[in-house]
Amino acid sequence: MPISNAAFVRSTIILLIAGMIALLGIVGTSLLLGSKVQAYFAELIEIRATRSAAADLLSTLKDAETGQRGFVITGEAGFRAPYDDALKAVSKRQKSLAEKAARFPEYAARIPTIDRLIADKLGELADTVTAIQEGRSADAVAQVKTDRGRILMDQLRDQLGNIMDDADRRLQEGVVDMLWSAGALRWTTIIGAIAIIGVMGGAATVVAQYTRDIVVARREVETLNATLERRVDERTEELIRANQEVQRFAYIVTHDLRAPLVNIMGFTSELQASLSSIQNYVLADGKAPSEADILEARRAASEDLPEAIGFIRSSTKKMDGLINAILKISRDGRRELRIERVDLKALVEGGAAAVNHQVSESDGEVTIDGNLPTVISDRLSLEQVFGNLFDNAIKYQSPGRPLRVSVSARNGGRAGFVIEFTDNGRGIAPEDHERVFELFRRSGTQDKPGEGIGLAHVRSLMRNLGGDIVIRSELGQGATFVLRLPPDLSKVVRSMQA
Repeated sequence: MPISNAAFVRSTIILLIAGMIALLGIVGTSLLLGSKVQAYFAELIEIRATRSAAADLLSTLKDAETGQRGFVITGEAGFRAPYDDALKAVSKRQKSLAEKAARFPEYAARIPTIDRLIADKLGELADTVTAIQEGRSADAVAQVKTDRGRILMDQLRDQLGNIMDDADRRLQEGVVDMLWSAGALRWTTIIGAIAIIGVMGGAATVVAQYTRDIVVARREVETLNATLERRVDERTEELIRANQEVQRFAYIVTHDLRAPLVNIMGFTSELQASLSSIQNYVLADGKAPSEADILEARRAASEDLPEAIGFIRSSTKKMDGLINAILKISRDGRRELRIERVDLKALVEGGAAAVNHQVSESDGEVTIDGNLPTVISDRLSLEQVFGNLFDNAIKYQSPGRPLRVSVSARNGGRAGFVIEFTDNGRGIAPEDHERVFELFRRSGTQDKPGEGIGLAHVRSLMRNLGGDIVIRSELGQGATFVLRLPPDLSKVVRSMQA
């Protein structure tokens, strides 16, 4: 049954909405799980810091007690040095523990008791040290024998040990929670990828059916009576325009998006073949597998399966990037322009500052004409245009040659302002000057990451602003992007609405 325009639009919208919901689900779940992991990690850091502070304080008190005992036994000043050093550090470590424990009410509740015990312990240590200094060794030894110092130290060990034990328990629980969130994130990605593949398959089916229906309709039009020639011509023109739009959309869906899907299907078959080798080894039904079966199973487990899974994952990521690119350009085309006064010199200087560290790495330089004009336009669109051009200049700079970028402007009369963005990078062959502005199309050696949407996005933005962009370039000679920009976008919008 032929599919109508309304059915095609409705099916396409439903499939796009389904795809967006799947993507939003993946993104939302990923953000949620990512925030949980981040929260768990932050809490683990705070707990670990509190535990370290408690351990450091206990260690310092032990050092003080060791120094005190050595001084009491020997009476020599050299044995007192560890006591003095530890005494200086106790206050700092107390303060550190109090600050870190304040984030945890159950730990903070122990701080007053710990502070009181430390004060008593330091007092007991000070008394014995003072007695030795004054020559009252017998009094110092008697104080040590009262066991008061040991009891205080045991109480401090209990208080600080409880904090450390509880911190260890919470650290273990936090690690378990982080591992669970990571596993949930992995399954979310897998399920979402399956949903997106299903949506793309449905879209390809609808587009293919609709294209077949258009071809059939065109054949029917060609058989109409000669007396209806004018009507046939009008109908044919409409069909040609519609067919071109559908074919462009079909090309993106069935070619660029189908390519990673074909990879997934191919490597799924390889997974199936590898699974047979493993089944021959594992499901031997009590029979000893042959050496060939064992080698084949091992090869499948160590080589074939990881390779196939890796390619499936990269193809899914590629498909996700293509869908996001289509949605991005579509979304920017529907965005309401915010018309305001824009100082192009300040805007370009801001874009140059954002990439200054990358330019400096190659001893590069960015030169900005002081005569860049002020226009009435959409600031966000212009920021995206120049940001993309700066990124391209850095990405495609010539190896071994310092990057040079210049931005200049001149008044083009009725055509508006003409802005030239020039770099000394790889350059682009003349036959590719239009190709680079097409969606998902790139030129030259493909040794840099990207989906081929940057310059297509730039041209879309410039035409939304009532202007355009073209390129002058030769291979190895750099490139000059020529931007035509109307001085007042509000006038362009009014003329289009009139």
